[in-house]
Amino acid sequence: MNALLYALVVVIWGTTWIAITVQQQSGIAANVAVFWRFFISALVLFVFICLTRKLQKLTAKDHLFCMLQASCIFGFNFVCFYYAVQYISSGLEAVIFSMAVIFNTINAKLFFSQQISTRFYPAALLGLFGIVALFWHDVVGTTLNSHTLMGIGLCIVGTYGFSLGNMISSRHQKHGLDIFTTNAFAMFYGSMLMAFISLLKQDDFFPSMPVSSVSALLYLAIFGSVIGFTAYFYLVGRIGAGKAAYSTLLFPLVALLISTIWEGYQWQINAVIGVILILCGNAIFFVKGPQLKSFRMSKEV
Repeated sequence: MNALLYALVVVIWGTTWIAITVQQQSGIAANVAVFWRFFISALVLFVFICLTRKLQKLTAKDHLFCMLQASCIFGFNFVCFYYAVQYISSGLEAVIFSMAVIFNTINAKLFFSQQISTRFYPAALLGLFGIVALFWHDVVGTTLNSHTLMGIGLCIVGTYGFSLGNMISSRHQKHGLDIFTTNAFAMFYGSMLMAFISLLKQDDFFPSMPVSSVSALLYLAIFGSVIGFTAYFYLVGRIGAGKAAYSTLLFPLVALLISTIWEGYQWQINAVIGVILILCGNAIFFVKGPQLKSFRMSKEV
């Protein structure tokens, strides 16, 4: 089950970057784009949990945590990423987002006193080195100036917000709250927050968009949000926030694979090395101890 959830998250979120790019080509404001994405997602989730009679009653405190989660992971963090891409390349953005592995592990230690596994250090290092190698040309080709620093800062804030949202989801599950219910409310609160900001900025809520952009929005709302976040938060509850966040290192691989097929992306040696390092990090995280032990014993015999 864990492998299925992990694969589902990687495949779905690995393709959302393309959908975001297609959506942004229509010129829609970032706040409005995030509003529609999570408003549609919340609507779909509420219909589902009402039809299946899974709507759970939440306390006032639970609703406050849902609002906080909305700000962290269904609102401001996405706005940070949408604006950051105006200053830095998407490759550098992916490198910074990979810090979610570190943020999640540290935050789980701070908020829930979870012990840091000895596997974390080599796995995280391999993963981070792999991401840097994968986007080496973006990293070395970036000129440090005020605009670049602004983009880097926005990405770091957005990534840390993503991590805090993970911690709140862990809190929900530790209190026995249903993921569908908390996600529905959090996504609704996030969409309302974005709507309020958009009203203040006088953004156009109904910009003219081609069919491709509308399709991208629906994909982001239903697959990227409803299915993707539900699977991801289930994964957080089952294997921990640190291991779940390691899936973020595989998103670029999916995106590059699609780019190879459809756009003729040319693989360089640094990209191949990056992929190998990331996969080795995954192996350290997820290959079970007993299997490794039996392997060592067979070698000794």
